[in-house]
Amino acid sequence: MTVGETDEHLAERLANAAGEILLDLRASGEFVDKALGRVGDARANAMLMDELRAARPDDAILSEEEKDNVARCGVSRAWIVDPLDGTREYSEGRSDWAVHVALAVDGVPTVGAVALPGLGLMLTSGSPTPLAPANAPLKMLVSRTRPAAEAVYVAEKMGADLVAMGSAGAKAMAVVRGEADIYLHTGGQYEWDNCAPAAVAIAAGLHVSRADGSPLVYNCANPYLPDLLICRKELADEVLRLAGEFVVE
Repeated sequence: MTVGETDEHLAERLANAAGEILLDLRASGEFVDKALGRVGDARANAMLMDELRAARPDDAILSEEEKDNVARCGVSRAWIVDPLDGTREYSEGRSDWAVHVALAVDGVPTVGAVALPGLGLMLTSGSPTPLAPANAPLKMLVSRTRPAAEAVYVAEKMGADLVAMGSAGAKAMAVVRGEADIYLHTGGQYEWDNCAPAAVAIAAGLHVSRADGSPLVYNCANPYLPDLLICRKELADEVLRLAGEFVVE
């Protein structure tokens, strides 16, 4: 624990520390495949929980790897973390996985740190990334394994190239970094999947919302948050219009 540490620095420090745990574990060769993912999740989560409880004892915590307690909903400040976003990619030795540490205040994603340890990168809400020029043609991110039909439809209508990538954090940060322009997800997520990415994307000046344009709200009794749009602001109206007209056949 660092005395007088800001929320922004705490989020960044913990995301970085979790990333180091995960990289060291993978490099050790002690575990492989699904076992590597399980152990990595558990070890990173244990550190995050210990550090957050010590540093912010009055705040609530929601983690993918912890048993939930809905009493957190009565607390204004809630840390929302994913110790390892993209377990499959991590276990396969890929770089498109992430660590998410976020703070939601009264349901708003206020502080976020997304570590991309496989790339040696850290993106935070406290140090916004300047937006790069739009890609030509536009690039839209989709899941490696189950591209959302709505995203495919929108990409076709907008003439955007589809780019398959792993974790939600990696995809969201690809938009923040200018490698892509649109991340539209409708296949189901939870608060820990997108709270930190949302906070970082908002700070970078991107459009961030649900797939129908409504706000993302965090620290809810049911943490299921199935859809997400992160894109350049000038593209948001068209993406939302097209997503809204998509009909499952």
